[in-house]
Amino acid sequence: MTTLGVVFRPQNPPERLRSVARAADEAGLEELWLWEDCFLESGIATAAAALAWTERLTVGIGLLPVPFRNVAVLGMEAATLHRLFPGRAIITLGHGVQDWMGQVGARVGSPLTLLREHIEALKALLAGETVTTSGRYVQLDGVKLDHPPLGPARVYAGATGPKTRALACEVADGILLTAGTPAAEVAAVRAAAAAVTVYVHAATGPDAGARMARELEFWGESDEGGTTAVGGAAEVAAVVNRYRDAGADAVILQPTADEPDLEGFVRFVAREVRPLVE
Repeated sequence: MTTLGVVFRPQNPPERLRSVARAADEAGLEELWLWEDCFLESGIATAAAALAWTERLTVGIGLLPVPFRNVAVLGMEAATLHRLFPGRAIITLGHGVQDWMGQVGARVGSPLTLLREHIEALKALLAGETVTTSGRYVQLDGVKLDHPPLGPARVYAGATGPKTRALACEVADGILLTAGTPAAEVAAVRAAAAAVTVYVHAATGPDAGARMARELEFWGESDEGGTTAVGGAAEVAAVVNRYRDAGADAVILQPTADEPDLEGFVRFVAREVRPLVE
């Protein structure tokens, strides 16, 4: 069965997260996803808080820019989340926006090489292995986590371009696709990816169409490929089902930046849309 979730965008102040996470948990929403865009909110800190405030909700971080982090530090952070909240966290890694990476002095010559080295080392650390590697960017000498996860720890990769998508399918436990990705592209990566999660622009309520138009204008996108879910539960569920049919394992609805009722939106998705998703 296709998993359904909602994005909590970091443009919202972090103090909003508690009530949204609790509303999602109480309504029975399966997943809540967080971003770590520069220079807004920490993905790890918000994930830890959301997990602590809830009982059953899975929390995904999509995504963490790898140029920011030493892989051993991220290994400790990810392992801690998995030990505290077993089976409820999904870590997603990615290049990060290159202009932002340049702002903090972390831009690298080969983002693909860094992402490969980072994912491979992180997965080995989370598997409890002693890791020694001397890559172009990742160097570890006999590093082993004292408290690795006790069960499987999913490491996803966020990808847009074809080279990064191919890398994600090769080395990660799943691929995260951005909002605006057509269902046909989901189908194209489905055969190679271990799991596919896709964000989908979504809006409901009397002004949903106008808000979505502003959202697409902000991103420089259009809905020619049927990439937005706008309207009531039936209309939104129809779009979710289209992505499901294309092979998405999880569809995460991304509210507009001006969504007036985040708590109401997660309840709408969990209580009204979820029953219509086959």
